Amino acid sequence: MNARVRGIYATALTRLLLEADHAVVDASSPIRRRFDATFHTAPPDARIETTDDRQGVGVIGAPDAVAALRDLLVDVGIDALAYGDPTPVGTVLDGEVAETLGGGAVLDLAVGPGGDSSEDGAAADDGVAADAPVEGYLPYGNVDARVETGDRVRAQVRASAPPWASRRPELDAELRVGGGLVTLEPGSGTRVDVRDDEAARELAGMIDLLGIEPPEGWRAVWGPAALDVEMDDLEAGLERAVDEAERLAEAVGVDGTDDLDVDGVGLLGSPSEARTEPLARPNAGAWVWFGRESRFALDSVRREVTATMPGHHRIKAGSASASAGVDFAEALCDPAPDADFPFAAVRDSFGPAAGDRLRIEHGKPDGRLITLGEGDVTAVDDDGSLTVEREMTPGGRYDGLGTRREAGDVAVTSLKEGRWWYPTTYRDAEGTVKGTYVNVCTPVEAFPDAARYVDLHVDVIKHPDGTVERVDDEVLDASVAAGHVPEALAEKARSVASALENAL
Repeated sequence: MNARVRGIYATALTRLLLEADHAVVDASSPIRRRFDATFHTAPPDARIETTDDRQGVGVIGAPDAVAALRDLLVDVGIDALAYGDPTPVGTVLDGEVAETLGGGAVLDLAVGPGGDSSEDGAAADDGVAADAPVEGYLPYGNVDARVETGDRVRAQVRASAPPWASRRPELDAELRVGGGLVTLEPGSGTRVDVRDDEAARELAGMIDLLGIEPPEGWRAVWGPAALDVEMDDLEAGLERAVDEAERLAEAVGVDGTDDLDVDGVGLLGSPSEARTEPLARPNAGAWVWFGRESRFALDSVRREVTATMPGHHRIKAGSASASAGVDFAEALCDPAPDADFPFAAVRDSFGPAAGDRLRIEHGKPDGRLITLGEGDVTAVDDDGSLTVEREMTPGGRYDGLGTRREAGDVAVTSLKEGRWWYPTTYRDAEGTVKGTYVNVCTPVEAFPDAARYVDLHVDVIKHPDGTVERVDDEVLDASVAAGHVPEALAEKARSVASALENAL
């Protein structure tokens, strides 16, 4: 299998891929420098890219390749969690306009049963709830028609989104296929999208010798990656894109004219034309979220290749500035591999610090992310401990505790970097304790703007009268059965809950 890798996890993942006898293609310059290996520039069977928030990676490509990479990635650590992508890039599907916003429309997408992007459509272990609604965002500039609430639109996914992201997959009412070496889009002729004019002319001359033309109504757009490719790889890349375009045109019903956005996709004339599942899904997709244990495991893998400071991936995942700081530090010195994670230095340089505002980002095992609120950091210690206080809005009762939530109540959350649990104590305006709720979760990471973890369902509660109660074991069991929580991670959660139950 050929895989292309990009982002902050690239060095470690390249090492794992090579150890598994996979080929890494179109490697970046740093990867070529770090490895004593030959990297070809060839069309990948799948691509691995770091997510925009640096919390994990997305995988897209041929179904078999995506499945193999997903298995490899979740083996990185106990808290690596994988989710199927119901809207991988390239998917053509119908949607109903649910809402119109200032810059575009929100569509309820017809992703089909379970929303799985695997070849056979099985979603048993997909990690995405079968009845979870899937929305997409269609910028008005991406469709040549006025769209209103209730309209049906046929569109192609241009950019997908992980289940924990706040953004929606982006749609376009114009078809494209390929990527990397060459992309086919509506039009005619050939375009070389390279800044170097001399290199562009040389590449154009090589392309003329291929003897392969895009289907009628499509044009080939060659990217910079094509500059360093042999003729055989150029030919293979174009052949693959042409095959994909022909399959897509047949699936969507494009008649071969250059008016693709009218004949194949765009605003549908009648609701009866809408399909209940995708017309074409040329790629499979998956998302993998890395927890703290997994990031440190990737540190160990990366350290076998090049100088890697303790917490390399953990720090880089925190912010773009922190990521740049890690690169600078490692360029200046060779970090001691057995040193402790420098939490105090990271805190002092990037936060969180006392007086900051910090979100509590409560991940769910099915991939969703819920922000429990934002509070004031009242204390931070060098050992990774920090305290966050939040003023509670009145109304209702505290989950599990049953006590009333009243005006003046304060929630005091005690977090510690790397710990598998954290308590929140609720107090009234006079300071009287109304109960303590202890969340069992993947190891906490205190990033500059948010504390992040994935909730593991089972929790331990201490009521105001001192009674200790363990709750939601059945929810954890159901999550394991649904394929959201691996059994090893569930066993860890149960063990932590038992220890807390005995200690409180």
